[in-house]
Amino acid sequence: MQSFMMTADAGAMGAAVQFLPFVLIMVVFYFMMIRPQKKREKAVQEMRNSLEVGDELVTVGGIIGTVVVVKDDYLVIETGSDRSKVRVARWAVQANLTSKTEPAPPPEVK
Repeated sequence: MQSFMMTADAGAMGAAVQFLPFVLIMVVFYFMMIRPQKKREKAVQEMRNSLEVGDELVTVGGIIGTVVVVKDDYLVIETGSDRSKVRVARWAVQANLTSKTEPAPPPEVK
C-alpha cells in the first residue's frame, strides 16, 4: 500500500516538473513581449491625448502638419506652404514633433 502512495506522489510530482518549463516560458514571454508593448501603447495614447493647437505632428500616412483644431475624435492640421487643411483621426497620429520641454534660460551676463 505504501509503495502505491509513493508512486502516486511521484507521478503528480513528475507532471508538475513537466509543466514547470511551460510556466517559465509564459512568464518570460509576458515580461519580454507583452508588458513592454502595453507600456508603449499607453505612452502613445497619452501623446495623442496631450496634443494641442500649434503642435507639429506626423500621421501614420506620413503627412506632416501643424495642429489647427483639436476635437474629441479628430484633429485639423495645416500642411505645406499653401496652408491646406486636412482633417485626420486622432488614432492616425504617429508622433508629436513639438518638444514639450522648456528650453534652458540663457546665461546671465554680468
